[in-house]
Amino acid sequence: MKFLDQAKIYIRSGNGGAGCVGFRREKFIEFGGPDGGDGGRGGDVIAECVDGLNTLIDYRYAQHFKAETGHHGMGSQRTGARGKDIVLRLPRGTQILDEDKETLLADLTEVGQRVVLAKGGDGGYGNLHYKSSTNRAPRRADKGWPGEERWIWLRLKLIADIGLVGLPNAGKSTFLSATSNARPKIADYPFTTLHPGLGVVKAGDREFVMADIPGLIEGAHEGAGLGTRFLGHVERCRALLHLVDGTQEDVVGAYRTVRAELRAYGGTLARKKEIVALNKADAMTEQDIEAKRAALAKASRKTVSVISGVSGQGVQPLLHELMKLVDKERDGAREAA
Repeated sequence: MKFLDQAKIYIRSGNGGAGCVGFRREKFIEFGGPDGGDGGRGGDVIAECVDGLNTLIDYRYAQHFKAETGHHGMGSQRTGARGKDIVLRLPRGTQILDEDKETLLADLTEVGQRVVLAKGGDGGYGNLHYKSSTNRAPRRADKGWPGEERWIWLRLKLIADIGLVGLPNAGKSTFLSATSNARPKIADYPFTTLHPGLGVVKAGDREFVMADIPGLIEGAHEGAGLGTRFLGHVERCRALLHLVDGTQEDVVGAYRTVRAELRAYGGTLARKKEIVALNKADAMTEQDIEAKRAALAKASRKTVSVISGVSGQGVQPLLHELMKLVDKERDGAREAA
């Protein structure tokens, strides 16, 4: 299934139904009087956060969504039926923006969350509503009120416990594939992931969600490469796993390039908890590993793990370390709430 994290759609709520002009005409009832009912309310356009989705592909080809018009009022004081709502089923982490792409209308972060994006129009009054002591036989009935319409943007920012970051070809997809049920595209030549991927990672009898964020390059915060579109996915992660390709010459430069992009993007990205790992240990000598780990530890001021996504070296201890970090961040979020 193709990953799609942005879509522009048109929504329109239902118009209200028209009121009815009607009079009661029955045998042996001399003065029947007006009995036209009101029109029904138009349907709403509702956004609902549901489980089991991680892409906006459903909104790639269907881009117009219109709720049902309210039914008209009828005689015998019958009010028209309400128009049916239309519900947009969206994955967790979806932001809904106005057409200007800046005004935030809703942020769906919890499964089951529902937001009314466009309210249906009210139904018009029937002539029964205008009956009075001085107007015994009104022939006035109103049309229904129009619904609301607008263009909106849907923007998905993946919600995960751990976000995998690093330069292209750092081994992020291989690591995710080796530790979870995700199967991203992997090549035996320099290649970068084009679409973020999610995987459920097991650490002992515990689980957490990891997101493979496409490789960052210098200038990504200004739109270079895959740009800010995918940096946005990092915003939702509780913490980061920064993979550095150990087979390249300048591991410190690679680390600093990604950190600079996270800081330049703004927000809280640069302040997120981070674990640094030197990847591809299976393709390095012991001397190289020690030298590059020491240099990376000095630059990052963190303890650097040495791993290999291909051979599995050092992977399990790293997963347990990530699980501890996720637990700590979850507890912190609960206390803040």
